[in-house]
This record gives sequence, C-alpha cells and structure tokens, in this order.
Amino acid sequence: MATPAAAVQDEPATKFAKDQLKAIIERIERLEEEKKTIADDIRDVYAEAKGNGFDVKALRTIVRMRKQDANERAEEETILETYMQALGML
Repeated sequence: MATPAAAVQDEPATKFAKDQLKAIIERIERLEEEKKTIADDIRDVYAEAKGNGFDVKALRTIVRMRKQDANERAEEETILETYMQALGML
C-alpha cells in the first residue's frame, strides 16, 4: 500500500506543478545573474568615465533625468527651483 506522500509524488498534476515551479525558479536565478552582470558592466562604465575626468554623480543624474518624460522632468525642475528660491539659494 502506498503512503499518502508517495501517492502525491505519483500524481501527474503534482509533478507538472513541481516541474513548472522549478523552471520558474531557475529562470529567476538566471535573470538575477544577468542583472548582476549588467550592474557590474554599468559600474565599470562609470569607473571609466570617472577615470576620464567626468563627474559620476552628474552622469547618474543625467541618466535618471533622461528616463523621465519631458513633462515630469519640467515639473520636477520647477518644484526644485521654487524650493531653492524659498531657501535663498538662487
């Protein structure tokens, strides 16, 4: 007589779910590794830029700003300018 645990292992639906779960986990792990590799590559580019005399903080700001759409960027700049005027920084 099969034990309940053995019966669960023999069910095709359970095996399919386990295989699917394993495939999903392996895909996530591969993508995480690719993400780490890309992050390392980006860090190398920033290090190269710094070595060539560029300001890395400014480069990061420009990259972030270029991701925004024009309206979002203009709104952020307006708010920043307003705050700077209020603090007497302009």
